[in-house]
Amino acid sequence: MHRYFDYNATTPVAPEVFEAMVPYFGIEYGNASSIHRFGQRAKAAVERGRAQLAALIHCEPAELVLTSGGTEADNMAILGTVGAARASGRANPHVITTTIEHPAILRTCQAIAKEGGAVTYVAVNPEGFVDPLEVKGALRPETVLISVMHANNEIGAVEPVEEIAAVAREAGVLFHTDAVQTTGKIPVDVAKMGADLLSLSAHKFYGPKGVGALYVRKGVHLRPIMFGGHDERDPRPGTTNVPGVVGIGAAAQLAAERLESEAARLGALRDRLEREILTRIEDAGVNGPRAGANNGRYLRVPNTTNIYFDYIEAESLVIALDLDGLACSTGAACAAGAIEPSHVLTALGLPAERARASIRLSLGRANSEADIDALVAGLERAVERLRALSPRTPGKKVVSC
Repeated sequence: MHRYFDYNATTPVAPEVFEAMVPYFGIEYGNASSIHRFGQRAKAAVERGRAQLAALIHCEPAELVLTSGGTEADNMAILGTVGAARASGRANPHVITTTIEHPAILRTCQAIAKEGGAVTYVAVNPEGFVDPLEVKGALRPETVLISVMHANNEIGAVEPVEEIAAVAREAGVLFHTDAVQTTGKIPVDVAKMGADLLSLSAHKFYGPKGVGALYVRKGVHLRPIMFGGHDERDPRPGTTNVPGVVGIGAAAQLAAERLESEAARLGALRDRLEREILTRIEDAGVNGPRAGANNGRYLRVPNTTNIYFDYIEAESLVIALDLDGLACSTGAACAAGAIEPSHVLTALGLPAERARASIRLSLGRANSEADIDALVAGLERAVERLRALSPRTPGKKVVSC
């Protein structure tokens, strides 16, 4: 039996979502931009999906630009804002972000810097939180955008985005947040956040891969980064992915119905998992936030923990667990195979050796108490075996050939 603990990488498509999508792969095959009845039925399905997604994040349907996923949405938010600023005569626009962002943000910012823009990367504290005052201190007259993720994909830290949005609003600059790891897991309300732009992706909350959205507050102008027809209005041309949009809408509605109860269930499972690991395995600890909530505010996404196991290599541990039927990861799926330690963990101040000894465990709808028991037992076996082989384990004699 294989058990899955990598829900931050991706989630299975929920049966209800799959069922809603099926007709649009076959009998309902119209192009949503066509004016005949086939197209009009497809268009109605797209707008229904858009409305379902809008209800989840509390915005108007017209404020959602449908994309191929979170990466495109992030690129559209940053490049579109910077492009619009340049088009208005601001030659060297400045962007503020953080050291722990997803590569979809970091690499887009690097591209901006190569093209003559400027980027400031604000550091985080040892638990992974951004200080809004440091963001405020990074502002310049030429700043056009602040982009800070809602929650980190590796350690689950939920950033104080409301306070950071207030900093942006006071300075008259736009605020973008990558909410890929929070949408469908904890409440996301763009108005309460104060977000001008927000990215999300369906496959993180039991929808299909290849579809996401960018929330663009009414009145915000982005310069297009792609050019073509007017299928998804000017910011995003191209034939609409009708099955995908139906899927993201169905997944959003399902998430809204289960949001509170599932967050509480997963938070309890996550906390039990941590307690068992730290009680039964020596020289292990939690990276990032230690608490899940404070005064009703989430400090961590309920399903996520990142734990180090000293004296071993995390990739070896992930492989050993996989051979034992337990799937997890060392961090972001897009960074798999990277030689360097996680940029998120080193940004917390962890030495490279400990960062390389850390794994991410992210829970989901299918996980149960029995899964937690199996995972802890599997970790005990694997860690003991790998430490017995590691020359870094204290007291171990290294025999040379």
